[in-house]
Amino acid sequence: MSVVDQCPCGSRREYAQCCEPFHLGNPAPTAELLMRSRYSAFARGLAPYLLRTWHPSTRPRRLDLDAGMTWRALQIVDTVNGGPGDDTGVVEFRAIARSADGERHVQHERSTFTRIDGCWLYVDAGTGPLVRDR
Repeated sequence: MSVVDQCPCGSRREYAQCCEPFHLGNPAPTAELLMRSRYSAFARGLAPYLLRTWHPSTRPRRLDLDAGMTWRALQIVDTVNGGPGDDTGVVEFRAIARSADGERHVQHERSTFTRIDGCWLYVDAGTGPLVRDR
């Protein structure tokens, strides 16, 4: 599989078999898969998807993505709940990027998610519950 076909989310699966179905409208079955698909959307510049999967109470009116930012890697650190039978979940992650001038950026969040009418939505970069000692 070429790098071009590989999903940006780090699953080592082809994009068409990983995040693309979510980007095309299928709901992600878990909070972690929504998180991965949102990372892939940042990497591919899919602002409409990011807005569509953002909870209305915290969603910005518009989202201007930095075209000079290259998203390089996603590391899932921890998950709490967020499964197919849950209504809330937390996903802690690190997203690594490079700016146009070569500066390395790491976005570390413990994001909260909620499920409404069967669809997971990103709520915010809240602190979320801890499940293990660090």
